Amino acid sequence: MLADDVLRAAAPHALQATTLEGLGPREQGKVRDIYHRGAERLLVATDRISAFDRVIGALPFKGQVLNQLSAWWFTQLADIVPNHVAAVPDPNVTVGREAVPLPVEVIVRGYLTGVTSTSLWTLYSQGVPKPYGLTLPAGLQKDDRLPAPVITPTTKAARGEHDERLTHDQVVDLGFVDARRWAEVCQVALALFARGTALAARGGLILVDTKYEFGLIDGQLVLIDEVHTPDSSRYWEADSWPGTPQELDKEYVRRWLKQAGYTGDGPPPALPEDVVVEAARRYISAYERLTGLPFEPAEQPVADRIARNLATWRS
Repeated sequence: MLADDVLRAAAPHALQATTLEGLGPREQGKVRDIYHRGAERLLVATDRISAFDRVIGALPFKGQVLNQLSAWWFTQLADIVPNHVAAVPDPNVTVGREAVPLPVEVIVRGYLTGVTSTSLWTLYSQGVPKPYGLTLPAGLQKDDRLPAPVITPTTKAARGEHDERLTHDQVVDLGFVDARRWAEVCQVALALFARGTALAARGGLILVDTKYEFGLIDGQLVLIDEVHTPDSSRYWEADSWPGTPQELDKEYVRRWLKQAGYTGDGPPPALPEDVVVEAARRYISAYERLTGLPFEPAEQPVADRIARNLATWRS
């Protein structure tokens, strides 16, 4: 684990945007920059972090942690479903084959939790009947384990908006995905979650819930985007549950914002240095516990290194 003083020294240099000469056009997502090159997409992980659907700052080495961890997970899951990864030539870059994304994101939840207005716990605690079309047992408490993992489908939200809540029937009835493909998606998503749960447990972690994005390449279902990272998944230290879960994901940042009085409206407060360092430490801890490998950050400057590694990969 990197020492706190190393994280503190790296924080002012966190990568918030990339400019790669000769490549374009660039799309800037909440946490990644995407370049198109023929049938490939260069997914460049930055250190930006978002919560409540707004960019709120940066965590040192976050991009490298997410890119390398996601690449590791793709290899652990490749026997369940193919993925879009063509190469990982740099600690911050995944080269993905161009896929047609499905218009529905799949959230698999093993526990009843969450702090946003669309979280399953929020809706359940407010007495919303059959949230996401699900029938849940009465009397559940926050952070309880669900009897079995459930899928809550959603559409991808515009920046600053909350994801749309969908039921399984609506996914098909509204024409997002046909019934046969949706059944395949659900079967695959639950298998991925089961594998993720088992590997997380090996590292002393609980995979609480996660988001999967799927696409099609030549009509075949593939896993795209990133997978099982502290941005796309919620992780708890296993020995902290039941009780007050120790979070190793961006919920730590969300919770800090909520305690600071931020509700998701308007510009968020800046993250203090100690929060930045602690959040980065938790991301790195998740990487090391899941993979069993020490995290070793690559050298800077990032843009020059990426260009050099891409050229080497191509040659």
